[in-house]
Amino acid sequence: MRTQVCIIGGGPSGLLLGKLLRNQGIDVQILERKTRDYVLGRIRAGVLEVGFVELMRLAGIAERMDKEGFTHAGTSISLNDEIFHVDFVEHTGTPVVVYGQTELTRDLYDALEADGADIHFNVDDVVIHDAKSDSPSVTYTKDGVTQRIGCDYIAGCDGFHGVSRQTIPTTVRREYEKLYPFGWLGVLSETPPVHHELIYSCSDRGFALCSMRNANLSRYYIQCSLSDSPDDWSDAAFWQELKRRIPEQFADTIVTGPSIEKSIAPLRSFVCEPMQWGRLFLCGDAAHIVPPTGAKGLNTAASDIHYLYYALLQHFKDKDSSGLEAYSAKALARIWKAERFSWSTTMMLHRFPEMNDFDLKMQVADIHFLRDNAAAQKVFAQNYVGVPY
Repeated sequence: MRTQVCIIGGGPSGLLLGKLLRNQGIDVQILERKTRDYVLGRIRAGVLEVGFVELMRLAGIAERMDKEGFTHAGTSISLNDEIFHVDFVEHTGTPVVVYGQTELTRDLYDALEADGADIHFNVDDVVIHDAKSDSPSVTYTKDGVTQRIGCDYIAGCDGFHGVSRQTIPTTVRREYEKLYPFGWLGVLSETPPVHHELIYSCSDRGFALCSMRNANLSRYYIQCSLSDSPDDWSDAAFWQELKRRIPEQFADTIVTGPSIEKSIAPLRSFVCEPMQWGRLFLCGDAAHIVPPTGAKGLNTAASDIHYLYYALLQHFKDKDSSGLEAYSAKALARIWKAERFSWSTTMMLHRFPEMNDFDLKMQVADIHFLRDNAAAQKVFAQNYVGVPY
């Protein structure tokens, strides 16, 4: 087989890049290690920056998102029973959109399949060959048969554990990482959201987040120990602990119910430099990870796709490769800003095991400064809705 761009990874970033390129007549092949149903079964965040929303519209697949997504003009932040609001529209003129990643991915799959795109599921043993040459290729195994795709460029959208980043020699790549000493226990329930906006809560007992997927599907999180297992938490224990960590006005009105999904996610900050090696380009989790505080994970992948899409378009349409040559530097400049925001918001809202009384007072002062200072709220809002591409 031969294609112009081979995309490794059939998650939202790989699918979005594939759809954008196909709209311009650029041929792509997409490889996915799991099945379509498996990918759609993964529970992920759903807060979309303005840049991601515009990319979906550019790809021509925003109809359901625009109809069913929640437009959020701001967010609420609490410290124990005290709560305040940060107004995104007031400070930036821009809201965010809450639309579940599962639904977004479903829209991308449906659009690509309607286009007749080549998406290869259940592929194993993916290997990238000759990425530094003018004729790279990718081999993989499907149903016991080895296949080869020759291509002009390779987009590595295959996540933190994929082969793409590992293909870049250790003598070339440098990795930066911070691991956090706690995780997030998340519960999905078929209940109405407790509030019309997200609530980020810092309490004496630890962090909590109240979010939603739609009018009858809520997603709640509490900070937990990395040694915990989801089986350690009954539904009753989860709801009891969540109520202890959010303001009383919401604890008294929250609608609880059986969990339909429960999982624990560890938190890390991670960046790989560079994000390109020869004709291989890394996107999304293959190159960087952020803690979920601040909703940057999916959105940092979107900024990578923006830069790579326009660079590939410039190359194939105008025979100009300057955008491809500058991809890593341009993508990383924005990634580090998102990393800073996610790190600082995590530090502000979570309780760390080593915190002493001074640290706790500084955390309170940090939250109160955000509460009382319009300039601080503007900076927070600018970061949350997304710094410009």
